[in-house]
Amino acid sequence: MNKKEFRTLDEQIDILRNKGLTINNEEQTKEVLLKENYFFINGYRNILYTKDRKFIKGTTFEELYSVFLFDRTFRNILFKNLLIIENNIKSVISYQLSKKYGYKEADYLKPSNFNQNFIDSRRVIDVINKMKRQIRVNGDKHTATLHYMSKYGYVPLWILVKVLSFGLINELYGILKEEDKKEIADIYNLDPETLKVYLSLLANYRNLCAHEDIVYEHRTQVSIPDTKYHSDLKIPKVDNEYIYGKNDIFAIVIIFKVMLSNTKFSDFMGEVNRAIKVFDKNVGIIENNVLLERMGFPSNYEEIL
Repeated sequence: MNKKEFRTLDEQIDILRNKGLTINNEEQTKEVLLKENYFFINGYRNILYTKDRKFIKGTTFEELYSVFLFDRTFRNILFKNLLIIENNIKSVISYQLSKKYGYKEADYLKPSNFNQNFIDSRRVIDVINKMKRQIRVNGDKHTATLHYMSKYGYVPLWILVKVLSFGLINELYGILKEEDKKEIADIYNLDPETLKVYLSLLANYRNLCAHEDIVYEHRTQVSIPDTKYHSDLKIPKVDNEYIYGKNDIFAIVIIFKVMLSNTKFSDFMGEVNRAIKVFDKNVGIIENNVLLERMGFPSNYEEIL
C-alpha cells in the first residue's frame, strides 16, 4: 500500500516545479508553504491544470497562492451571510413552535408535536434526543442556557436554538408537521419542500466554511428546484437541466437572494464582485470565465441584483 511521507519545504518546491509551476522566489514560497500548509495550497491546483495533470505553462506559485487566498476571502464573505440566515431561521422556527407548543422543553419537545408518519417516527425521536442532549451539555456551560436553567429550571426554545448547529436545525425542520413547515416557509414566500432543500444546501456550505474546506468549486448532492432567476438570467440547459445555479455556489447566491434582505444581498454581491476582480488581477494565466464556470456562475450573474 502506498503511503505519504513527510516532505521538507525544499522537496515540496521540487514537487511543484516538476508539475510545471514557476517558483520566482524560493524563500517567500517556503514561508508561505510553512505557514499555510503545502497540502491546503496544492488543493487549489485543479483550476490551473492542463489535461495531463500539469500546471499551465507559465503558471507561478503566486497565482496558485492567489487562488487559495480568493477562496479564503470568498469563504469568509459566504460564512458571515450564512450566519445571518442561520440566526434568522432559528428565530423564526423557535418563535413559531414556542407560540404553538409552549416554551418549556417538556412541552415543545413532545413527540406528538412532530410528524406522526410511521416512517419518520425514529427520526423524530433521534432529533428530540439530540436536542435534549444539547440542553444537558450546554445547560451549565453556555451563558444563556445557564441563566435560564439556574433561574427558571428550563431552557426555552428561543434560547436553545443558540447552541443548536445549523445541521440540527435542518433536521428539526424536516420532522415538523406539514402545517408547521408551511407556516415557516410562508415567511420566506417558499413552499415547504423548497425551504427544506435550501436549508440542506445552506447547512452543507456552512459546514464547509466552518472547517475551511474548498468552497468556490464545491458541488452538493442535492439540487435546488428551478427558479425564476434561472429563466430570467437565461441560464443554458443540457438535457433540459440548467447547468448553473442548481447544486453549486450560484445556487447559494439564489438562496441568498430569496432569504436575505435586499440590502444584505446587495452588500454580499458587492463583496463577491470585488473578490472576483482581485482574482482576475492576480491570476492572469487563465481567463475570467474559467473561474466563473468553476463556481457555477453564468457570465451575466450580476443581473440577479
